[in-house]
Amino acid sequence: MTLKKHCLFAALATFGIAAAAEEKVADNFELTGNIQTQAAKAFYDNDQDNTLDGFWFRANIGGSYSSDNFDAKVTIRMYAPNFNGGSDKYQADTYYGNYKWNDLGLNVKLGHWKTDTEGAGNFGAYLDKNLSKRGFLARDYSHDAFEVGWKKASNQLNVMIGTEDGNFNKGYLRVNDDLKIGDALKIGLGYRVNVLDLVQYDAVLTHAIDFRAKFNIAEKLAIYGEAAAIITGENDDVNEATIEAGSAAKPLYAQDSKYFPVYAGIEFPTAGILDKAFVEVEYVTDRDELNADADELGWAVGLVKKVGSRSKVQATVYSENKISDVGLSVRLTTTIR
Repeated sequence: MTLKKHCLFAALATFGIAAAAEEKVADNFELTGNIQTQAAKAFYDNDQDNTLDGFWFRANIGGSYSSDNFDAKVTIRMYAPNFNGGSDKYQADTYYGNYKWNDLGLNVKLGHWKTDTEGAGNFGAYLDKNLSKRGFLARDYSHDAFEVGWKKASNQLNVMIGTEDGNFNKGYLRVNDDLKIGDALKIGLGYRVNVLDLVQYDAVLTHAIDFRAKFNIAEKLAIYGEAAAIITGENDDVNEATIEAGSAAKPLYAQDSKYFPVYAGIEFPTAGILDKAFVEVEYVTDRDELNADADELGWAVGLVKKVGSRSKVQATVYSENKISDVGLSVRLTTTIR
């Protein structure tokens, strides 16, 4: 989606916030913002000769509104020219309106927002992200979608229709259910399929099913993980020629492929020194089909520390393509409001 369209949707979402908040703006509307700094460095020979393998500053600014029957949020992300090939960059990071009927446990959400994996520090989000993506905090995914939610007691069900282009020609159905059992256990089950592709194109369906769980043993001590099956079908009408001609949609993965990713993690206490510390191990079958010469096993060790009331430092050491390819990434988030 182009920047112009993003800005248009952001403006519409902002209008929705203002319309809903006209009587109680001071009580229900809040300005938000932060500045983030991130640096990454590989501690192996990656054929790069740079001081750092990645570095940027960015700013996020926006506002949120919340009431008994409506929530909304708009956030704009900005990068300076040094971090975008010589020109300023603006992204509509988040914008949505969420209509609520609390007595029925229902809500309808529309716009652009992110989903994340329960409990994850670095891995996961197998329901949405492509398995070829890996690295620091690679666990959230953005949707342009309509979603209906239903909450009953400690169970939350969400059914989403998401689009991947400006004509609604490509997209997916996503169903996710989260259940909290007592104070200690959270489980989640999700399903996603690119069924909207079939409306306009010859297409191959990719079915993704995932299961997530987190068990809090004690304060700041928890075990968690996620397992998924990602299965892509076959269609002889989908090939390089028909994709190039525009009559077929490019499959998410190779036809007739099957992947079974899984990761497990443990979050452990540090006697109050850190706010969070975790170790995670990931296994993805046949990862070398997605990333050349990659190991099927991956690992990550992460530390999170809040500094005062306005700053948070996240540092993760993790493996890249090979289990011996060690990288370090650090992010500092400075909250404005």
